[in-house]
Amino acid sequence: MQGRLQGKRCGARYFLEEVLRHGTEGCNYLLAVDVDMNTVDGYAMSSWERGYGDLMMAPDLDTLRLIPWLEGTAMVLCDVQWLDGTPVVASPRQVLRAQLDRLAAMGLKAYVGTELEFMVFDDTFESAWDKRYRDLVPGNQYNVDYSLLGTSRVEPLLRDIRNGMTGAGLYVESAKGECNFGQHEIAFRYDEALVTCDNHSIYKTGAKEIAAKHGKSLTFMAKYDEREGNSCHIHLSFRSAAGDAVLAGDREHGFSELMERFIAGQLACLSEFTYLLAPNINSYKRFVRGSFAPTAVAWGLDNRTCSLRVVGHGDSLRVENRLPGGDVNPYLAVAAIIAAGLHGIENELELEPLLEGNAYDSGKQHVPATLREAAALFTGSKIARDAFGEEMVDHYANAARVELDAYDAAVTDWERIRGFERL
Repeated sequence: MQGRLQGKRCGARYFLEEVLRHGTEGCNYLLAVDVDMNTVDGYAMSSWERGYGDLMMAPDLDTLRLIPWLEGTAMVLCDVQWLDGTPVVASPRQVLRAQLDRLAAMGLKAYVGTELEFMVFDDTFESAWDKRYRDLVPGNQYNVDYSLLGTSRVEPLLRDIRNGMTGAGLYVESAKGECNFGQHEIAFRYDEALVTCDNHSIYKTGAKEIAAKHGKSLTFMAKYDEREGNSCHIHLSFRSAAGDAVLAGDREHGFSELMERFIAGQLACLSEFTYLLAPNINSYKRFVRGSFAPTAVAWGLDNRTCSLRVVGHGDSLRVENRLPGGDVNPYLAVAAIIAAGLHGIENELELEPLLEGNAYDSGKQHVPATLREAAALFTGSKIARDAFGEEMVDHYANAARVELDAYDAAVTDWERIRGFERL
């Protein structure tokens, strides 16, 4: 649920003789734990009362690939099923598949690109842990946004990440520096929605593994410090089953009616679906006025102050959702964007006028400002329950409760600094 890869390492012979035909089992608590792998209560599908039984990892051979940065290693992603072969509906990959099936029933396919930012530190992951992530040394000491000189300092690491991902079958486009100290972005070519989300997950895991081999660490967390956070802008467009672009047309701004309905659906659902775009306590600390992270429920043409930014023209026309941070689960986020678009299309929603100028000063509705607010909106959303089903919504509502309970019980450094002596 946290958007990370979990699984097993299998011997090659065993994989070929057994796993390839039958899959492999794993405990069903894999979809019912917190980030620390603690089993927690409140989940219908996995509990002490149900005995913590198994689920099945069924290999999707379309995802099979060599992993160049790990010697003698191939990776295959799996769909999670119950032992009778039925899908585990709370599995993020299955959540996305369900929305792609709805889209396919309308003769449409989704194409997606994700833009992940991360911060590099000269500390190893082990030393960063020992220091409790305080006083880490960033890979750059100043803002290297678009800087060729500044990014050259960490190019040995960035090059190994790019080459490793190329060897694993990803299509690397470019790399650039970003604003925060040691912050960078590697961009990949868009692809079919499921392929992009799979690649996103592999890249995120692989980048950390490659950084560790360099004696460095990196983080995708949404907001590491009080400077700029790590975003994950998600670009999405639709094509017909025949591959034709369907969002461009002869209406205002060069839109088709489908495009208008799609954006209108995004606006209508954005607040209620924000939890799937910003799933953690820390996610909401990105939403700061004037930070290039959005705060207003608004759309605009090539306007980076809006939550929804329309870019491209003709066949490349697409919507960029700027809410997600680097901590997002890509499967859930893309599923949310598709479900919102389908809501607009199916209900023939009218598109409001675009926002011109500064969305931070627009007076538009503010996106949810906390996980507590977003989770309440998601849990109470009829649109979400109709789109994703009761079981999925209740499952992820419980995940939010678990995270909030843990946060509410924690005593932070901020509290100690303010209160130890002076209160």
